[in-house]
Amino acid sequence: MDEQRLTPLLCLPTLDDSMQTTCFSELFPLFKSASPETIDWLLSVSVERDYPAERTVLMEDAWGNAVYLIAAGWIKVRRLAGKEPLTLAILGKGDFFGEMAVLDELPRSTDVVAFSPVHLLSVPAQFFTEALHKDPNLHYRMLQLMVKRLRQANHRAQLRYESPAVKLASLLVTLAESYGTAQQKEVELFNLPLRDLADVSDISVDEAARLMEKLQSKGWIQIDPALKTLKLLQPRQLAQLASHS
Repeated sequence: MDEQRLTPLLCLPTLDDSMQTTCFSELFPLFKSASPETIDWLLSVSVERDYPAERTVLMEDAWGNAVYLIAAGWIKVRRLAGKEPLTLAILGKGDFFGEMAVLDELPRSTDVVAFSPVHLLSVPAQFFTEALHKDPNLHYRMLQLMVKRLRQANHRAQLRYESPAVKLASLLVTLAESYGTAQQKEVELFNLPLRDLADVSDISVDEAARLMEKLQSKGWIQIDPALKTLKLLQPRQLAQLASHS
């Protein structure tokens, strides 16, 4: 892992401080309503961290000493379930993790592993909690996003008795809405492993493989193993399938 103090990576180095602050708030929705002073201060204390694909970023049971912001790349949050790890969530650019162990001051309950090379910004715990205390807009935004995650978890629970096709379509649509790169009418994602798609969708790996093959044959998705991309060619049809729940 490489580590360095934060530089103006979010925009062009020639941008002034005010534009740099704007880029930061646009990249990370958590800071959408935070004051410029809060953002400038957090930028000054943050550290850049780079991890290669398949590297463990955080270990379960480690104490929370920072909140991490995903500037680029994809990660998975997992927990050991018996002898096998179980993927609980997939996160991408603009999201954050590590906040639970910081806020409740308990050891982490999950591992975090990089799917792809990832570029993270880490905010030391004491500075992050201090910013929450000082900036009510940031505090409120944090609550909003944690409620959003709770609603997403509730939605996945409601899909428990739905068909595997509906479960998988719902996950793909959620990932596209949260982290996808729009290209005209298409949306591009990282080509996530079948095991992880199956875990988060609560279906078997065989079901995930069969459904992904069917979606490709229908022309709804396109997988490029060389570029490691998964394109949703027909996101509207996938959304309609997901809404059958």
